Amino acid sequence: MHDAHGGHGSSVGPHTGHGEHTGPGAHGGHDKHAGHDPEAFRRKFWLSLALTVPIVLTSHMVMDWFGYTLDFPGIRWVGPVLGTFVFFYGGWPFLVGAFREIRDRAPGMMLLISMAITVAYAASLLTSFGVFDLDFWWELAALVTIMLLGHWQEMKAIGQAQGALAALAALLPDDADRVTADGTVEQVAVADLQVGDTVLVRSGGRVPADGRIVDGVAEVDESMITGESRPVSRAVGDRVVAGTVATDSAIRVRVDAVGENTALAGIGRLVAQAQASSGRAQVLADRFAAMLFYIATAAAAITFVTWWTIGDINQSVVRTVTVLVIACPHALGLAIPLVIALSTAVSAKAGILVKDRLALERMRTVDAVLFDKTGTLTKGAHTVTGIAATAGNSEDYVLRIAGAVEADSEHPLARAIVAVAHDRELHATAHEFRSLTGRGVQATVDEATYAVGGPSLLRELDATVPTDLLQEADAWSRRGAAVLHLVRLGKRPEVIGALALEDEVRPEAREAIAQLREQGVKKIVMITGDARPVAEAVAADLGFVTGVDEVFAEVLPADKDRAVADLQSRGLIVAMVGDGVNDAPAIARADVGLAIGAGTDVAIESAGVILASSDPRGVTGVIRLSRATYRKMIQNLAWAAGYNIIAIPLAAGVLAWAGISLSPAIGAVLMSASTIVVALNAQLLRRLRLTPEAR
Repeated sequence: MHDAHGGHGSSVGPHTGHGEHTGPGAHGGHDKHAGHDPEAFRRKFWLSLALTVPIVLTSHMVMDWFGYTLDFPGIRWVGPVLGTFVFFYGGWPFLVGAFREIRDRAPGMMLLISMAITVAYAASLLTSFGVFDLDFWWELAALVTIMLLGHWQEMKAIGQAQGALAALAALLPDDADRVTADGTVEQVAVADLQVGDTVLVRSGGRVPADGRIVDGVAEVDESMITGESRPVSRAVGDRVVAGTVATDSAIRVRVDAVGENTALAGIGRLVAQAQASSGRAQVLADRFAAMLFYIATAAAAITFVTWWTIGDINQSVVRTVTVLVIACPHALGLAIPLVIALSTAVSAKAGILVKDRLALERMRTVDAVLFDKTGTLTKGAHTVTGIAATAGNSEDYVLRIAGAVEADSEHPLARAIVAVAHDRELHATAHEFRSLTGRGVQATVDEATYAVGGPSLLRELDATVPTDLLQEADAWSRRGAAVLHLVRLGKRPEVIGALALEDEVRPEAREAIAQLREQGVKKIVMITGDARPVAEAVAADLGFVTGVDEVFAEVLPADKDRAVADLQSRGLIVAMVGDGVNDAPAIARADVGLAIGAGTDVAIESAGVILASSDPRGVTGVIRLSRATYRKMIQNLAWAAGYNIIAIPLAAGVLAWAGISLSPAIGAVLMSASTIVVALNAQLLRRLRLTPEAR
């Protein structure tokens, strides 16, 4: 039984986007409209740094530390004037973000930063006019500058991760060579192409739109779509995808999808959707960041009141500012979004497209992987797996004649025989071709008439199969192969050979199953509508372990999801891998649904993860990605949360009696350092290799 296949271009269907992520973890709405892009932060950082240097150098505290003296007219106004500029210019993004968090009733990082710098600014300004004795100008300027540096690096890191979308868009050429009705070639913008147009793709050029080859043969580099590094051969009738490259020769392609309907555009939507989606870890981080605001505010209030009560108003302000600075959930807010953005970019480059973040999170806990056989573990197309010849004839002779007789047939088995004969360069010319409906075909080759067909043909011709040939054919049939006989027609029909044709097992499928076992997956399961002997033969070929792995055979399409439910009822967490329309219910029912990218839109719509190539080894890549992503999320959350648990009491001055205290500037340095640790840890995901070649 064969599942329906679509080309790569059908690997994406219509998708609904997720709502824009908000909340504390979203950093108070970092977007370009609020000036929160890397370039804006870069400019603000460098100018603020330039102004901070003279503020620091003219600070009496710093001069006392380093034992030097500066004195010139107006020196006492360097801090107030330049500090005010730094506060409003460099601190403006934080003040705007705080206003938005208050307006949205979602207090978070921006509000904490704004409270810290506002208290520091107010105290310093009042000191300049003799109200307090708290010169915070250099700490304020350093705090704002360090915050700008941290945000610049954060935005830069997230921007690099989200560059996956820009990289996908860059794969499309700007222009295309369209073939006109009279055969001439005209250059047009890709946006002007329409379905039905024929385009010329020159050697080394990119395919401008999805379509099928109508002329030419080329090795096509599909690495940007599938993650597979080796070019694949594409000939007339084969499908090619926008953005891929014809590496060695020119082809002509009839366009059947343009613009938003191309596979490349669909992949772009999936990448954007995945980067915008939230998993359980993100929800946890958002709640923690919101909770941290209230904890920090309460800690700041308690700190202020406590130090004021013991009579040290200066320390009450210093400690309060430091608590607010230290408690900024900067690292926490970055911990999950950056991991999500990077993992999505890494996976997209490897041909793994994540639609559902929760599905990816669950993949690390999967106990059983259920594969649909046809088109997933096998190629979904027959090939010649055995040739037998009677005495006096060779296997090459049988294949040569059978290939010639079948040359004009459109039957899939005939195509398989012709393809193998062509590959072995066994050529012959046939004449007087006839199709024998329901029985086979016949034609004249080398002035003799031959027929190729199955049992019905033999019965009609009353042909006897020689014993040695019969034994070979019976062995093929028992393992589920289709058997065709080559008969020389004459006064007495003579069977001179036989061919076995089977759905070919993907060579990489054996490796995929071995790798899944190495990763600790308890059970490998195969499901198929084929007869049990066929299924058992394929399972044995794939290396299934008797008593551990399972085979569901002779399963009707409508009952595939019951097999998933059966496995789940035993307490197993099930991942279902398939590509056909009849796989969609099972993919939807599974704990994790994975669609092979060459499959149909229906299967892909039901899946949480899509493998752009048809390589089942991609499943092991998904598990590796799931485990690595989860590990980075937990590491980042543990660091960000643990840092605050230790740092807030220190900032409040609980160890001041022992001479251990933190200034606001040191607090800003530590807070930014924690952010950098989280960002660098997430960046390690870039080293993750998911493609089969790398494994």
